[in-house]
This record gives sequence, structure tokens and C-alpha cells, in this order.
Amino acid sequence: MNKKRIALVDDHPLVREWLSNLIHQQSDLTVCNETENAPAALSAVETVKPDLVIVDINLKNSSGVELIKNLKESHPEVPVLVLSMHDESLYAERAFRAGARGYVNKRETAQKVVEAIRRVLAGKLYVSEQAAEILARKTVRGQPANRSITELLSDRELEVFDKLGQGIGTKQIAVDFRVSIKTIQEYCARIKDKLGLNNATELLREAVRWHDAKNLN
Repeated sequence: MNKKRIALVDDHPLVREWLSNLIHQQSDLTVCNETENAPAALSAVETVKPDLVIVDINLKNSSGVELIKNLKESHPEVPVLVLSMHDESLYAERAFRAGARGYVNKRETAQKVVEAIRRVLAGKLYVSEQAAEILARKTVRGQPANRSITELLSDRELEVFDKLGQGIGTKQIAVDFRVSIKTIQEYCARIKDKLGLNNATELLREAVRWHDAKNLN
């Protein structure tokens, strides 16, 4: 049997190990490459030509959403499945707009993850029931009021803004994203500029307000 070859892109070694073991337990699937950042992933896809790429939203020094866009442009024939801990109510839509063919949360069971892999490999879309409900509600009721913010901010800026809204400090965000505190401060400065905010207090207040409103939609 010709096994379907899957490339993994995740900056957590333990996640890659778990996912690799799960895939190798399937008789028709195999892992052909593992990388932790976007540049390495793009190079690997060009070399190994996988049947599917599984991408996390948050990557070392880069954005998974930007990687999806680049893969869609350079290798449109290779489907992308997102496997992430990020909030589906926000990131599933952005991932699909970038070109992903599926989105599954890391909290799902191994069975659901395998189901998502097989569905995307079969040329279909995969979305969890929760994300499907959220996307359907947006279609029926129109986009929520926070749509303008999601359009104004880049993918990485939105990730930082969302973290701030959860009450996470800039030092911890830098640790989570594996970048310097200066880099996070630069993102915050750009966010303030784009949203017309004057200082860090206004930025934090707006982030919390936006995060709370998003969770109510």
C-alpha cells in the first residue's frame, strides 16, 4: 500500500512526537518530515512533496496563518490541516481564508484528529461542530462588531491582542511565542497605532473589551 505522506509543522517537540506516533499507528499514513518554523516548512514541502501538511497557528518566530498563505501560493495542490490550541471562534475563519482545508483543536481526541486527516486527504473540508456553528452563525447574522479589528491587524498582531485580552502579560506572551520582549512591545506599538490608542492602559482595556465581546458572539 502506498501510504499518504504527511509533513508536520509545530514548534513543540512533544506535540510532534505525539502526532507522529499517532500517524504511524495508521496503516495507510506516514510522517515524511517534521519542522518547527515557517521557512523550514516551506523548504521541506518543496523537497519532500507531502500529500498533506499539518500546521500549528503559533510557530517559532512566525505565524502559522502566514505559512498557510505561502503554501497556498507556492504549492496549491498540497492541502493544509490546522492542528492548534488556539480559539476556534477566531482562528478557524482566518485559517480557512488563508487556504487551510481543515481545522481541529489539540484538545480533540486522537480519533477526531485522524478523522480530520483522512477527510482532508480525501479532498474534503474538516471543521469541528463548534467551529461550524460559529461560522454558520456569522453567515446568518452577519459579521460581529469586532470584524474591523480582525481586518486591521495582521495575524501575529491579532494573536498578541487576543493574549492581552486574556490578561496575559507581555513577558509571558514573549515566552509563549518564543520571541524577545522587545518584539512583543513592537507588536503592541503597531496595534496601538492601527487602533488609534494612546497608551498601554487603553490598549489593555480595548483588548479585554474585544476579547469579552468575541466570546459572547
